[in-house]
Amino acid sequence: MSPVRDEDREFFARELNAFVPPRVFDAHIHLYRVADFRGAVPTLAAAGPPVAGWAAYEAAMEELTPGRQYRALAFPFPAAGVDLAAANAFVASQPLCHGQMLVTPEMDPEFVRESVRRHGFVGLKCYHVFSRREPTWDSTIEEYMPDRLVRVAHEEGLTITLHLVKERALADPVNQESLRRLARRYPDARWILAHAARGFNVHHTIAGIESLRGLSNVWCDTSAVTECGAFEAIVRTLGVERLLYGSDFPVSHIRGRCVAIGDSFLWLTEENTQFNAAHAPLRPVLVGLESLRALKQACWNLDLPDSAVERIFHGNAAQLFGEDAA
Repeated sequence: MSPVRDEDREFFARELNAFVPPRVFDAHIHLYRVADFRGAVPTLAAAGPPVAGWAAYEAAMEELTPGRQYRALAFPFPAAGVDLAAANAFVASQPLCHGQMLVTPEMDPEFVRESVRRHGFVGLKCYHVFSRREPTWDSTIEEYMPDRLVRVAHEEGLTITLHLVKERALADPVNQESLRRLARRYPDARWILAHAARGFNVHHTIAGIESLRGLSNVWCDTSAVTECGAFEAIVRTLGVERLLYGSDFPVSHIRGRCVAIGDSFLWLTEENTQFNAAHAPLRPVLVGLESLRALKQACWNLDLPDSAVERIFHGNAAQLFGEDAA
């Protein structure tokens, strides 16, 4: 995690202060303790505080977006070596947020059901690193979120935050067929497709979004996407009520951005990029700010009224989780 710098503060004041509403429901944050990683600590977690709970999140977002009031949907950092029981219990203990349980495809459905009820989780968080396929990036949805766990979400009325994989994400026909099948077979499970349906290459979401038309139990979050085209495609096809703001904390505090290149994408950060140019100084800002600017551009391109912007930042998620959306 990079500390907030003067250029970040100036960027927010100039570009975003008039855009971000006073109340924000962040639909995608990771809360964790470094001590809960049994193997190597993920680089991003190691670069942050040893305990990244609600207090650390709230302080980080106050620096990033000063003066805003936050609630959130939180889940553990999905690393292969994490102590699942400890990580899930930590998220469940945090105030001012709804929690999702991090699950693996091998978990017994009744264990998941009992854990959800005991901890008060509102959903399940799956991730490709728990798939048995190698490489895990080529996994089908069912290989890391099998039907038996989706059935639990359906029967308990839970959300599922899904990070699509495969090379072309939502543009992949196997992913499209899986999503349509699962959404229709289990209509009371509510899907949140992370990162604008993994629209880090916006053209993948643009190419695949039509496959989700008519599915009433699918939402997308904005987390860590730094180009506006995927957000626009989601609103045009699914409606503004299906887009949820997400910061992807602590990814929000990486310095740089993600760009589409060819049929893939690349993260440009201070670790892999020399930010210099002959024409002007380059001062990269944090990913959370780049993502907010992309969302602002999408809202401007779509000519959305303030009421729609407020729905994206708060009302849609509040309604999804049974809170006051007004």
